[in-house]
Amino acid sequence: MTLTLSLFLSVFLYLQPIFGDEVKMDSIDPVISAIDGGSSGDLAKFFDASISLNVNGQQGEYSKNQAEIVIKDFFKKNPSLGFKVVFRSETNPSLISYIGDYQSTESSFKVFIRVSQQGENLKIYSLDFVKA
Repeated sequence: MTLTLSLFLSVFLYLQPIFGDEVKMDSIDPVISAIDGGSSGDLAKFFDASISLNVNGQQGEYSKNQAEIVIKDFFKKNPSLGFKVVFRSETNPSLISYIGDYQSTESSFKVFIRVSQQGENLKIYSLDFVKA
């Protein structure tokens, strides 16, 4: 019994980092936290080098730095009262879309987040904040 338990624990502890990394790779939680907290800096960490951005009608292709400035202005004008993801769609393992609800002191917004899996990192390549 003790030998079986020891063997099980050894295998579990050996494999835990492998499975733990897989879970982290797909985790959108830091992105959700950044939007919920209105942190453009934390959100920009997940932007691809170029990002398609639509913020309440201001639409275009932006560099990572430009997109951070636009998002910072949006969060300043629309302070967060909360954000939650309401839908997830995975067309293939490396492309995932999320739809969320962002509530600010001024309005409600539907948020569309499109990410690609690049190695171990999620990169946002498209982000939309559309007034509800």
